[in-house]
Amino acid sequence: MAFTIMNGLVKYLDHIGSYQLVFFRSFVSLILCLIYLQLKNIPFQGNNKKWLLLRGIVGTISLTLFFIAIKIIPLGSAVTLRYLSPLFAAFLAFIFLKERIMKIQWLFFLMAFIGAAILKGFDFRITAVGFALIISSAFFSGLVYTIIKKIGTSEHPFVVVGYFMAVASVVGLILSLPSWDTPSGQDLMILMCLGCFGFLGQVFMTLAIQSDLLIKVIPFKYLEAMLAVFVGLIWFGEGYNYIAIVGMLLIVAGMFLNLVYSKRVSRS
Repeated sequence: MAFTIMNGLVKYLDHIGSYQLVFFRSFVSLILCLIYLQLKNIPFQGNNKKWLLLRGIVGTISLTLFFIAIKIIPLGSAVTLRYLSPLFAAFLAFIFLKERIMKIQWLFFLMAFIGAAILKGFDFRITAVGFALIISSAFFSGLVYTIIKKIGTSEHPFVVVGYFMAVASVVGLILSLPSWDTPSGQDLMILMCLGCFGFLGQVFMTLAIQSDLLIKVIPFKYLEAMLAVFVGLIWFGEGYNYIAIVGMLLIVAGMFLNLVYSKRVSRS
């Protein structure tokens, strides 16, 4: 819900530049993250600075592309298509980490790919540019997963998040300076909320991932796609035809089944 609200606020702030949105989302989250690390007496610098910085850079690219895409295509479509990131993560892990992809996983990936093709073909509000942006965002998000796997458990999750937010804050600020538009009081409050909800989503997701019931908890992450469709419909009047909804369901089903299968295999 926190991530859905964050994405809805990005869509609502259509008059504010994407780079500026990246800055405020990241800077507020960075401050909250640093406060958390300070309270827990966890050093920020980390042990693998090279990989932490790379994770920050790749994550910033993915976040920026996603924010730009949200502005030009429906919210539900953008969030759903971004869920293709596990597909790219699996391919990248296969290439660079030598992880196996089982035969049944190829079927799940095919389901998601067909779903993406259907959604693009039957939701005419998804332009070629918007589709390219969101697919690129999903690719870089998949690369983030691969980097985090490489980092492993050697870093505290909030150190990883802190580096991401620090890099995104700097990049967002630099890129937004040429067209900086000082937000009004109301917009500034919404921008603060943007960062807060982004941080809360990160906190809750991290706590869920660290729980002993991971296989039962993680599937609820896919509720974000349904919530995004609901918010898009209620808040922005974004309706969907039945065929586009079928495409969305195929994407979510394919990635969900792959996730459940992967977790069960890793536990066996």
